[in-house]
Order: sequence, then C-alpha cells, then structure tokens
Amino acid sequence: MPVGDVHKQLMQQVAEFRDREAFKSLFQHFAPRVKALMIKSGAASGEAEDIAQDVMMRVWLKSIQYSNAKGAVSTWVYTIARNVRIDRLRRGSSRPYEDIDEIEVASDDAGAEAEVLAMQQAKHVNRALATLPNEQKQIIEMAFQQNMTQSEIAGRLSLPLGTIKSRMRLAYQKLRVNLEDVK
Repeated sequence: MPVGDVHKQLMQQVAEFRDREAFKSLFQHFAPRVKALMIKSGAASGEAEDIAQDVMMRVWLKSIQYSNAKGAVSTWVYTIARNVRIDRLRRGSSRPYEDIDEIEVASDDAGAEAEVLAMQQAKHVNRALATLPNEQKQIIEMAFQQNMTQSEIAGRLSLPLGTIKSRMRLAYQKLRVNLEDVK
C-alpha cells in the first residue's frame, strides 16, 4: 500500500476515533520532517522543535478538518507547518512577512563562527550534488527537498523501485567520497 494511502487511513482513524496509536504513527513520520523543514528554512533547532510540536498538536486537534479530496496528508501537514512558521515570524517582527523562503532567522544559540561553518558546509554539499549525474541528482533532490519516499519517486518518474534504490545508492557513494572532509 502506498505511503500516502497509509497516512490517509491513519488520519481517518484519528479524526473519527481519536486513535492515539494512529496519531503516534503520524507523529513519528511527520514531526522529524517538519522539524527538518523548519531548520532548513532558517529556524533554530529549539524553535524548529517547538514548531513541530505545535504543528502535530494542530494535526490532532484539527484532524476532522482534513479531507482526502483536497490532497495528501503530507500536503496538509506541511501547509499547517508553513502557516505556524509564518504566524510565529509575524508575531516576532514589526515588518510584514511575505514568504518563508525570503526570510533569514538568526539562531539564538549559533554564533558567527557556527554560521560561517554552516554556510561553508552548504557550499560543499551543493558542489558535491553538482557532480552527480542528472538522474541521481534528481532522485536525491526529490527525496530530501520534497520529502518523497523511494516508492513515491519511482511512481513519479515511472521507473522501477530497484532503479531508484540503485541510483540513490550510487549517489550516496559519490557524495560520501566528495564530502569526506566536511563535518
């Protein structure tokens, strides 16, 4: 059964029966991804954790509002995450906020040295990604930027799952070699 269908079933169980085990499964899947997305968008680790908790609480409380007809559970959860992030940014800023991708949030616990190190690491990763063949690069980007599973990638690209796994493994090997010195 595709992951999206599993998530829809779990969401339905949460909405209709307040099923804690179903919610636990959704939480274990989405909370780390929401946190990673928030960190990637500039939030400090602690703030990203708070946002992930807030998002998952809203998923629990508003589960009855989810509709299969409007899209995937992941889309609904990430929309909630985006809105929570925007709300927090608006509360903390006197200037109007336009889009999550256009704002830079300084970490409270990261000094200038840590920021420079993070920027250097990002440059190394981008250079390493640029060395990958397009087929491998596309799969890695789908997996990490769009949070797609290997099965979802296979479906989207109309390729066998084994091909996706093989290309990912080759990409990881090349990235590992190119990023040996980056910590």
